[in-house]
Amino acid sequence: MSLAVRSPVAGVVVGLDSVPDPVFSGRIVGPGVAVAPDRTSGEEVTALAPVGGTIAKIHPHAYIITTDEGRSVLVHLGLDTVGLRGRGFTLLAGEGEAVDAGQPVITWSPAHIEEHGLNPIVPVIALEGDESALGPIRPGRKVAAGDTLMDWA
Repeated sequence: MSLAVRSPVAGVVVGLDSVPDPVFSGRIVGPGVAVAPDRTSGEEVTALAPVGGTIAKIHPHAYIITTDEGRSVLVHLGLDTVGLRGRGFTLLAGEGEAVDAGQPVITWSPAHIEEHGLNPIVPVIALEGDESALGPIRPGRKVAAGDTLMDWA
């Protein structure tokens, strides 16, 4: 059964090879795709659940949702954002909470991330996934939050 993985934010699809962090571009945590988020003069953005399931882990800058079938998807809001220690992020859901695909999880500001000299790109990773099971990944495509980003076969 194929799992539709939805975009947590609006923006432009970016292949993992173009993400300037070897953990993601080298697929160390798994295969996937990234989204360069839309940025509007400091406005907060709500990051959504890319799949329905249970929040297995949540930090201000990242979260993992595990589906009822046992597939886990990581959303990482920006690169090296752990160093912000939660500043600029607001949790809207908690660890262990059931969420539906498209449900708000965290609010944050991509512009705030850039003001701190960090890259706001959002990797979306199929943890323990097989890259050949993901598709279609179309870099350069504009997506709205909640649009299908990739299918996980």
